Amino acid sequence: MDRTFQPVTYYNTFGPHEPAFRIESGDTLHTKTLCAQGIDEHDVQVADRGNPLSGPVFVKGAEPGDTLQVDVLSARPNRPEGWTRTVVASHVVNPGYVKELPEDEYARWRMNEADNTASLLEPATALGQSTLPLDPMLGCLGVAPARHQAISTATSAEHGGNMDYRAIRAGATLYFPVFEPGALLFTGDGHAVQGDGEIVGTGIEISMDVSLRVTLIKGKEIGWPRGEDAQWIFALGNARPLDQALQLATTEMIHWLTTDYGLDPRAASILLGQCVRYDIGNVFDPAYTVACKVAKDVLP
Repeated sequence: MDRTFQPVTYYNTFGPHEPAFRIESGDTLHTKTLCAQGIDEHDVQVADRGNPLSGPVFVKGAEPGDTLQVDVLSARPNRPEGWTRTVVASHVVNPGYVKELPEDEYARWRMNEADNTASLLEPATALGQSTLPLDPMLGCLGVAPARHQAISTATSAEHGGNMDYRAIRAGATLYFPVFEPGALLFTGDGHAVQGDGEIVGTGIEISMDVSLRVTLIKGKEIGWPRGEDAQWIFALGNARPLDQALQLATTEMIHWLTTDYGLDPRAASILLGQCVRYDIGNVFDPAYTVACKVAKDVLP
């Protein structure tokens, strides 16, 4: 069933908040998200800054130990301008280069619906009015964390969260472990475009129209977020330092290959040793995100 959810209250944490909307497994959820500054499609600030979330959405029948499947059907910018920061984070360059970085400021970008691009309006730089193809994605997607925690939208963990992974776009399917009754699904922090790592601390931040199909998988327990698209399956690890995020993602992928694809740990290791690919999600926020990927055409 198609369900339309118009958020009124927004949260800056993934947590066990009072459900704002209730759906059944298999429903398609149509909703809107704010940009990271809390600005809506009418260019009005309606929530506090810091990735305000739409939700939580209660999925009937979801219990701890289940898995929530979220198909991203569409995610589209719904206002004419977005914004970014303009200087890379100091921790992604050599320490000796930090003093050469300019002072940070904001850039404005115009959405060009006719040709599906975004154009740089300001500041004036050697790029001129650089134009980029739109590649909309959801920076924040996840469920309420374990142990009744409320975790800031600035970071990520087993529940998902602010992962800023570019593959969380239309056509992707995400899987989240359920920790609270109803799962309590949240989304927000839409980006019209973003580079790997979100190394300036933003993508092109903008409000969005979002459609998600939500399906409950009863009795299936996973440890960390997983996902797939037409070409890849991927497991997501969220932690700091970066090597721990990679370890978590790789371990989750081995669990996936051994439970769902009939491999034992040796076979999984042989496959990963020659076929694994790694993507970097967020490396700006407190927890970094690494995706461990395997192409579907090499799976047994």
